[in-house]
Amino acid sequence: MEPMEPEKDMKYAGPKIILAIVLMALSAAWAVQQDAEVKAPLEVFSRSAKLLAHSLPLMHLNKTPWDTEIASQALENFIESLDFERSFFLKSDIEKFRAEAAKLPEQVKRGDLQFALDVYSVFQERVRNRVNFVHALLEEPVDFEVDETYFWKRKYADWPEDEAAWDDLWRKKIKNQLLVQLVEKELGDDTDVASQPTGDEDEDQKTHSQMVNESLSPTEQVLRSYDRYLTVMEDNDETWVAEKYLTSFARAFDPHTDYMSPNSVEDFEINMKLSLVGIGALLSNEEGAALVERLIPGGPAEQDGRLQSGDKIIAVAQGDGEPVDVMHWPLYKTVRLIRGEKNTKVVLSVIPASDPTGTTVTQIDLVRDEVKLEEQAAKGELKTLEDPDGKPFPVGVITLPDFYADLSGGRFSEEARSCTRDVERLIEELTGEGAEAIILDLRNNGGGSLAEAIQLTGLFIDTGPVVQVRDRRNVRTLSDRNPTKTYDGPLVVLINRLSASASEIVAGALQDYGRAILVGDSKTHGKGTVQSLAPLSSANPKLGSAKVTTASFYRIAGGSTQLKGVQPDIIIPSALETMELGEESLDNPLPWSTVEPARYNRYPVATNLFAQLETRSAQRYHQDSRFETYRGLLERMKERQSHKEITLRFEDRLAYAREQKALQEQIEKKEGTDQEGKMDDLVLEEAERIARDWWELTAPAAQQASTSPGHPLSLEPLPTF
Repeated sequence: MEPMEPEKDMKYAGPKIILAIVLMALSAAWAVQQDAEVKAPLEVFSRSAKLLAHSLPLMHLNKTPWDTEIASQALENFIESLDFERSFFLKSDIEKFRAEAAKLPEQVKRGDLQFALDVYSVFQERVRNRVNFVHALLEEPVDFEVDETYFWKRKYADWPEDEAAWDDLWRKKIKNQLLVQLVEKELGDDTDVASQPTGDEDEDQKTHSQMVNESLSPTEQVLRSYDRYLTVMEDNDETWVAEKYLTSFARAFDPHTDYMSPNSVEDFEINMKLSLVGIGALLSNEEGAALVERLIPGGPAEQDGRLQSGDKIIAVAQGDGEPVDVMHWPLYKTVRLIRGEKNTKVVLSVIPASDPTGTTVTQIDLVRDEVKLEEQAAKGELKTLEDPDGKPFPVGVITLPDFYADLSGGRFSEEARSCTRDVERLIEELTGEGAEAIILDLRNNGGGSLAEAIQLTGLFIDTGPVVQVRDRRNVRTLSDRNPTKTYDGPLVVLINRLSASASEIVAGALQDYGRAILVGDSKTHGKGTVQSLAPLSSANPKLGSAKVTTASFYRIAGGSTQLKGVQPDIIIPSALETMELGEESLDNPLPWSTVEPARYNRYPVATNLFAQLETRSAQRYHQDSRFETYRGLLERMKERQSHKEITLRFEDRLAYAREQKALQEQIEKKEGTDQEGKMDDLVLEEAERIARDWWELTAPAAQQASTSPGHPLSLEPLPTF
């Protein structure tokens, strides 16, 4: 399942939908025996291959041809999907596969998938060889006193040149995995001692999975994991290989274009409804694991707080049962294992995003529940900040987790909800209570309805363009046509690496107008594309669907939100800055580009005012001891993650893991809880001070320009481009 959903309620999408329907109808008519019942499962994928090869070049935004370049990228995708650590295949295997790349486009057009089956057959042979090697290796004791390292960032390494290099790689790989088990146990013992000062241990409180793992030695656990892996790889049938192969071709166009089997479509549609019983997380497949792309606001995982975007789920246990290793599973199988009955417990084994080395694996137990849609609604809070003279300064903070529309389900009913109406109501309530400034928090907001993004921007500007959209035919400008604005006072917008899509549209537009000052991570996520989902054949749903990138977003100033995202005016980084998050971390992303700027009016006060706000904030950021400590922690975390190699000596590795754990705890402490049990948010605190600075710098103008409470500044636009 891809985490980035297609933009909803797109008014410009009508012709595109008609085009998609026509293309799908032509494809269905073109397919061989479209109305016949297909008996052989592989034949289904053979026909899907023909349709995919025919349809993607016709539908994709960039009109990319089905050629050798696409096939070469698809081959790399396919190989990586099987051997992401570059440890099973030999270099000679890869060279042999690449020599066939020029033949692949025509083969797939004919529905010939034999090449994929041949590659997988070689892969199975290599897996059997390596599992036998591991068994032989672990018959002898492993020396953890040798001072050597393991190149853990295998995606940046080459495949082994020969069998000697292959064996040495695997000797270190297995040693590293044993160390993970040993270190995890040692850290667990540290935690047990710390949490049980009496020294008593209640065996009855342990889960079955904990007791099973304790009964197995690290060697037994590693052997069992590889035996299971071999079983899974040998059980995978031709259809599993074919689906992975077609997915590799689709993603050769860009990371968000996808081939979706009926099972994948079902999971995608369930996620779009946001009404499933589960943990409330959107997942994708990365390096064989289920990657947490983002958490659904109001879901059990988001409310629990331990699972984070970027974490990798490698095993799943039901209640107190034994964990099931889900590495290299099809994503839909992992998703269905995580789902379950309401009020039941699921235990996830997770590699934290903060420690991609895999040195630490944590267990997170969650109780399944329905995603509480009400929790996704915008929320407002009036906060009071004391100025240097001790006088209270009220600030309204509006948190918007999602650009939702019609939460109650009745699209045209009076009760239907929209984030724009909710934010408008909150603005009126907060300013009515005396708020002199507004902070709009778009951190972790992954997007949603494009129509809502446009309307919400209109709450803060006069009528004008908000976003430009380019499809295969032309560029269109989408505008807010409401001539009135709800709020024209000081406005601070918070963003981070997980602010994406519709969030980037709103933040970018308000920045281009000079209507708001942006604060947060060095950039937003950088997803500036739109996907459309259409069946490959309207006559036969068994053939699956194509999710295709059909449009891209551009700011009114002309630059795309793709890849570069939106950069803030004032950078105050979060821990997300130390992780590989964002469009640029994906394979084969579409490039950044520009279109002609739209005609719009920028507020003239913005340039000089924002320069003063940046200066004041920078002084605080570099003088506040809390920020100094926090910057140091982030630098240490970033520096550790930049290392491509990790020690294989036990004492050094244990020290490394303890330091990593302490570092993470310090980061969390800096973003911990205050005496009232509320999150201590340094970025939000600084945003409040920036809002106060804005009000102070413009207060004289406010007294002359407006007597409306809560609206201290009326800005007159200056025509520009």
